Amino acid sequence: MAATPQPPPLHGRVVLGYDGSKPADRALEYAVDEAVRRRTGLEILCGDPWTPPAPAGEGLSAEGYRTRYRATRDMVDQAAEQARKLSPGLTVVASVTIEDAAKSLVQCSRTAGLTVVGTRGHGGFAGLLLGSVSQRVAARSESPLMVVRGDDGLRDRPRGTVLVGVQSNTDEAAVRFGFEEAQHRNAALHVLHAWQFPPLKPTPHLVPPGGPLQRDAEDEAVRRASQAVPRYAVSSHRDAYPDVRVVTDDICGSPSAALVEASKKADVIVLTAHRNPHRAGLHLGPVSHAVLHHAHCPVVLIPSA
Repeated sequence: MAATPQPPPLHGRVVLGYDGSKPADRALEYAVDEAVRRRTGLEILCGDPWTPPAPAGEGLSAEGYRTRYRATRDMVDQAAEQARKLSPGLTVVASVTIEDAAKSLVQCSRTAGLTVVGTRGHGGFAGLLLGSVSQRVAARSESPLMVVRGDDGLRDRPRGTVLVGVQSNTDEAAVRFGFEEAQHRNAALHVLHAWQFPPLKPTPHLVPPGGPLQRDAEDEAVRRASQAVPRYAVSSHRDAYPDVRVVTDDICGSPSAALVEASKKADVIVLTAHRNPHRAGLHLGPVSHAVLHHAHCPVVLIPSA
């Protein structure tokens, strides 16, 4: 009789949100890779896409619910077996819960080292539309969240670069994660800051106060400050990761467009999940939202402090 798999360590494990779809199967491969790199275990979690037994004559019967649960259990067990084939010796546990899928993943993120989900093209994660379950996970995850998207052959033909987008010194956690990921992958680290000149302030004068020379000086000050952002971001981590080759870069232009374009040459892009707590619920910022929809490689969102 086969031994019951021991659960992976609670803290630091990789958690995969799984629903049996093709994108989820692709995310499974990435989740296995990440667990191996981190020398930790993998938990494959299928949350509740169904409803509890309804009263007689309303919705799914109790027997129908049990049948559906058993089928889901078999599906997740098969996924766990596939993960073990991809990496013999990896500790893998299959979990099925009757709790809401997004709520379960967010709860797991409190102790996970990384949570992984799949995505279909420009739509949602593993068949779930952006703005529903998937956005709840992206907006509320309490640990790094990897959204697997991009070219199908990327996993087998790595580009050798981890890309980190930085906005300011508040992105320190994303930079640290980028260094760790680059070291795990034996890849280069590309830290990119995209910036834009502040708009001209309305003035009743045809010539701005101080004249064009003052405006030129102000623009140059903005340029120099922006160029310093990525260099400052990596400065405190270089000694801890001496073997990681680092490239810092700045681009004057749309942050979303610059990061999406740079993702064509990256294996993964890392961003801070800047969230807007002042709207109803938590919402991702416009740059994170755009990159999630259009990046050419997997995206890792790091919770903001």
